[in-house]
Amino acid sequence: MNSDYFKDKRVLVAGGSGFVGTNLTASLLLRGAQVRSTYYKKSPRQRLDEVEYVPANLLLESDCKKATKDIDFVFMAAAESSGAAVMEKTPLVHLTPNIIMNAQMLAAAYENKVGRFCFISSNTVYPVTDFAVKEDDAEFDFFEKYFIVGWMKRFSEIMCEMYSSRIENTMETVTVRPGNLYGPFDKFNYRESKAIAALIRRAIEAEDPFLVWGDGYDIKDFLYIDDFIEGLLLVFEHAKDFKPVNIASGQPITIRQVVEVILECTGYKPTNLKFDSSKPTMIPKRLIDTKRISKLTAWTPKTTLKDGISNTVIWYKEMFKGKTPEEIET
Repeated sequence: MNSDYFKDKRVLVAGGSGFVGTNLTASLLLRGAQVRSTYYKKSPRQRLDEVEYVPANLLLESDCKKATKDIDFVFMAAAESSGAAVMEKTPLVHLTPNIIMNAQMLAAAYENKVGRFCFISSNTVYPVTDFAVKEDDAEFDFFEKYFIVGWMKRFSEIMCEMYSSRIENTMETVTVRPGNLYGPFDKFNYRESKAIAALIRRAIEAEDPFLVWGDGYDIKDFLYIDDFIEGLLLVFEHAKDFKPVNIASGQPITIRQVVEVILECTGYKPTNLKFDSSKPTMIPKRLIDTKRISKLTAWTPKTTLKDGISNTVIWYKEMFKGKTPEEIET
């Protein structure tokens, strides 16, 4: 990306201590932005000297107004998120906090005359299909286990549309729907980790039997975080309206294939590879269409699954040297 679009712009990354927020903050700095990054309970694992780090509880109107003051662009990366077990057993944890944060950040950004607001949504808004879902396929027919989080994300998208097109003095909004992201600064603790992060940890810790949740035949669309961030910034620059944009690899892969790559990259050879169908899993098949982003930008993912997992393994071993993810992330 050679554009100067972000140069000298005052950019807020809400949720800057999280997975997407940490990587996004670093990338915006490289593009010459003046970055403010909020965090809540967890102090940023990566602190960059040029960044203005602001503690903020985005459930509070006053903190949202403070965070968005004198800001040109907002990236809403703050969210209450979790892995499959939490989403299945206590799905309401995703509802109220996220609706409040998204609504109040939009309101605060609007009041402070922010030029452009980006909401990072989710592919949970799509139904179960045998075809690659396009952006217009989000028609409120959610996978049962995604019913609550899907409605939350979809309503937050509609709130963005309200600010962009349903009021007299509009605020530009951009909505993106990522594939299944993985990479450095993901959550690796047992409670919150998702598929690739959880499997990488188990391989590095030489778990035997090596446990994989589900039968391994679920089909996903995994995207390395660096590729997502590049696509996100291009969409933010070039999008002309609030219509959502998928950012995904477009390459379906089974969990069994992912396991093979992880074991290869870690050099681990478990004596007992166990697939446990009794464990919580999510949607069995997710294919994502990427034609809209291709038409809008010149973006294509550059990182192969093997390279992305290898990079993540190297990062993990350095980040958690002598400590567990629970000690660092919680």
